[in-house]
Amino acid sequence: MACRARWARDGDFTDKPTRYRRTGDFLTVVRRTWDSAEPFDHEGEFYRVRGARSDVRPAAGIPVYFGGASADAIRVGAKHADVYAFWGEPLAGIAERIEQVRAAAGRDIAFSVSLRPIPAATEAEAWNRARDILRLTQERVGEFKGRRDSSEAVGSQRLLEAAATGEVVDERLWTAVAKTTGAAGNSTALVGSYEQVADSLLGYVRLGVGTLLIRGFSPLADARDYGTLVNLVRERADAVTVGA
Repeated sequence: MACRARWARDGDFTDKPTRYRRTGDFLTVVRRTWDSAEPFDHEGEFYRVRGARSDVRPAAGIPVYFGGASADAIRVGAKHADVYAFWGEPLAGIAERIEQVRAAAGRDIAFSVSLRPIPAATEAEAWNRARDILRLTQERVGEFKGRRDSSEAVGSQRLLEAAATGEVVDERLWTAVAKTTGAAGNSTALVGSYEQVADSLLGYVRLGVGTLLIRGFSPLADARDYGTLVNLVRERADAVTVGA
């Protein structure tokens, strides 16, 4: 109910399945607008256009990134997305979701995973930073939960299910912030030395993930640390066998 109230504040009283059908209808129009050199008509459930045409079109297409863990999301995203985006679930969960989306898409589709790495020179230092982040998060947990209710979001439910299995999954996927905030968004982290976190990121690449979206908790420090981390991932990526 809380999620519905959030949508209602913006004047949207439709239910979730309807919103996803509307999204699919919208993306159909967007794609045709980008691709069509000639005026076109569209008669959809939500959008109707006559003689639509854009004088400005992308030269090489624009990739559509799409995320969502519900059955409705997978149905729409598998049809329209170039890249299907996931939050940072355990490896087994990502493998399961890749299989689901591929089966629904019936075509080549790329995948993205979003994580919040906490790397440092040593594993001990990284865990000290993680504990500081958790303490600050716990102090502000009311603010986080008030900003975004995630109780009806399937993606959030999946992160909380992972958190229920343990604070650390797959050696370094840290779920404590997700548990504390109710998994309000991208809230799982990889904690360890630069080398350890790089290897964990590459674990997702082995599953078939082609895009790693990373952000952290301290933008200035993260800019420095992620430069080191990204270089390591790039150096080691060539040796990774997808599907291994």
